[in-house]
Amino acid sequence: MIRTKVSDVDFVVAGSGTPLVLLHGIGGAADAFDAQLSGLAGDHRVIAWDAPGYGGSADLPGEPDLDAYADAVVSALRGLDAEPAHLLGVSWGGVIATRVAIRAPEVLRSLILADSSRGSGRTADGRKAMAERVRELTARGADAFAAARGPRLVAPGADPAVRERVVALMSRVRPRGYRNAARVMAATDHSAQLAVITTPTLVVVGGEDAVTGVAESRVLAEQIPDTRLVEIPGAGHAANQERPAEFNAAVRTFLAELDVRGGVL
Repeated sequence: MIRTKVSDVDFVVAGSGTPLVLLHGIGGAADAFDAQLSGLAGDHRVIAWDAPGYGGSADLPGEPDLDAYADAVVSALRGLDAEPAHLLGVSWGGVIATRVAIRAPEVLRSLILADSSRGSGRTADGRKAMAERVRELTARGADAFAAARGPRLVAPGADPAVRERVVALMSRVRPRGYRNAARVMAATDHSAQLAVITTPTLVVVGGEDAVTGVAESRVLAEQIPDTRLVEIPGAGHAANQERPAEFNAAVRTFLAELDVRGGVL
């Protein structure tokens, strides 16, 4: 694996072949994809970002909206000579990936949404929850915030080492980066736009996801054309970290079938 930077955004890159770009969740970082960087690099050039405002990546200027994050993805694909790419987003990363598919489908080979949603702006409760998370992070600090919230991202029976890893990654969030991400999530509802997506799509969800939930992933799969849904039993919201073998198998099968069928499910 190597680390590289494009336009002040850090990436971890492994393998060779068609590009598979990974966007982490609101409490994560590129390191949340260790199992995908190692497990999928035999077939693809796997590229995981530290989102702007996370890890080694600079913050976007001002108060960026979701389009600014989507534009950062497109700019990165071009800077990495990685378009068209398979684009995989987890949770908040999936919301960004959805916006890329809506705005710039020409840069994508496929779209993979893992434990994601239409955006927290869909309901008043969702918007309130995002604001509360920012207040909690500000009041408690990143370590205490992660210790309280991180365990909710995994299933009750998750490996303790995985739970500790999820908490450790969340404890590294930067307040401004997290605040921008939460504000963007609270302002987003893709409900009316899902039907315009033309990119072949896979929706993956942990069967015990208690954050965005299985029902929300089913809505994504029902409303985005040319989509299939895979549920991973025993996994929570952090399915790619909790059940990496099953998660990677679902992704690998989907991408292999696309290759055989020339990009059509």
